[in-house]
Amino acid sequence: MHFTVHQSINIYMIKIGAITNSSVMQIGSSGSIQAQSDVYNTGGYTEPAEEAAATGEIAPIVPLGP
Repeated sequence: MHFTVHQSINIYMIKIGAITNSSVMQIGSSGSIQAQSDVYNTGGYTEPAEEAAATGEIAPIVPLGP
């Protein structure tokens, strides 16, 4: 089954609170959303960063409830 959708969307203001690596923002209709991941070397680095030193303190990044 095929659908043809014609839309006219006017957006006067949009506020996005947070974006993560797996965020999807959709305006309008979409038959399918294809995953895409782009990595850019915007800092012009030529070698990997040095290893991080462990601090000995282990704590969850997201606070967990009781």
